[in-house]
Amino acid sequence: QVQLVESGGGVVQPGGSLRLSCAASGSIFGINAMGWYRQAPGKERDLVAAITSGGRPTYADSVKGRCTISRDNAKNTVYLQINSLKPENTAVYYCNVVQYGTFWYWGQGTQITVSS
Repeated sequence: QVQLVESGGGVVQPGGSLRLSCAASGSIFGINAMGWYRQAPGKERDLVAAITSGGRPTYADSVKGRCTISRDNAKNTVYLQINSLKPENTAVYYCNVVQYGTFWYWGQGTQITVSS
């Protein structure tokens, strides 16, 4: 089992920035991709960004140019820097890791609210 602990959410004004962190612990061998998803009220959970164990990132089209995902393999931690936040980015952001290409684990979620 892999446990994920997220931090960094909060309330931010439009145009602001936040940095999310997610630390993995437990049986962490074989972790491949690490990433972030978000779920707005009444909507499905969608990919924001993901990064492979080799450091190759993937971004949703809606966040390209405004997000940077990174990971520290030594700390088993993934980060998401989000800039130029918009009210429509308000959602619960979930950390995700994939182990052995098969097992998916989710964090408890961290709320980001973009409001003036």
